[in-house]
Amino acid sequence: MQVSFIQKPALKAFHLEGYAQGTTYHITYYHTHAIIRQVAIDSILNGIDSSLSLYKPYSRINRFNRSAEGITTDHYLKTVVAKSLDIYKETDGLFDVTVQPLVEAWGFGVKHPDSLPDSARISTLLKCVGTGKLSLKNNYLHKSLPCVKIDLNGIAQGYTADVLANYLRSKGIQNFLAEIGGELVVSGRRQPGSEKMSVGIEAPGNDPYEQAPYQRIVHLTHGALTTSGNYRKFYESGAKKINHLIDPHTGYSFQTDLISVTVWAKDGITADGYDNALMGMGLKKAMEFVERKKDLGAYFIYTTPDGVVRDTATRSFYTLLQ
Repeated sequence: MQVSFIQKPALKAFHLEGYAQGTTYHITYYHTHAIIRQVAIDSILNGIDSSLSLYKPYSRINRFNRSAEGITTDHYLKTVVAKSLDIYKETDGLFDVTVQPLVEAWGFGVKHPDSLPDSARISTLLKCVGTGKLSLKNNYLHKSLPCVKIDLNGIAQGYTADVLANYLRSKGIQNFLAEIGGELVVSGRRQPGSEKMSVGIEAPGNDPYEQAPYQRIVHLTHGALTTSGNYRKFYESGAKKINHLIDPHTGYSFQTDLISVTVWAKDGITADGYDNALMGMGLKKAMEFVERKKDLGAYFIYTTPDGVVRDTATRSFYTLLQ
């Protein structure tokens, strides 16, 4: 009897890229042939934007922000708000999606103010801030005050990467990298038995508009990576550096020793939801917080008291760097 072995065809790399949510997206998947259409990806992203984008006047999030009491949610808004409520509790309010009035007042929102807010203005806006003023019951998102508005930019891109990843899996693709705005989800390898996927973590550069060098290379076969930093979205006012990460407790930018935090989690919505809050904790508290979490890892770039830039990571994250 003659025995023959059928060799499986090698996987090929296919790339899709475009523009959504005010940033770019890139998808690389490995398969024997192209099975994902650009129009399908754009349709998914347009659907998410129609729900979560502050830049779309007709979006569901803007309808909520304009409402007096709240609105009925769709699947996207309900999922992201529900996760946001959980992370709000876990981080003692450091992650708070109701900071939208403060974000806009400091010039990081859709509208750009003519002048920066003074302390009286901040005090007034803080009365509208606090996730405790939100309640999600069944499919209805309620606000206790008409001035309560939400901004989901701190978690929406990680969630979007999850949605793209789930779509790829639904098409039978197990080896891929889905990234939007630097937040990404990874699954599998380039080839069966080959090396893990490799992802670079940026080092803070002097020019926010230039491609920064890579600080570290992460190797992984599953999970999500998201990064939060204060070295790109900022401006200077006098001697102060105003960054886009607003402390919901004070109304002013977080001022800690952290320059950036990269978080690994099982999914993008979790990683993205925690990275901003970890920035607000500072290195010591953030390290202790992540070490207590079973399915979370983090890499930190920080400044020492004498001004030296250093990096460190939690124990679980170090395994990704090997």
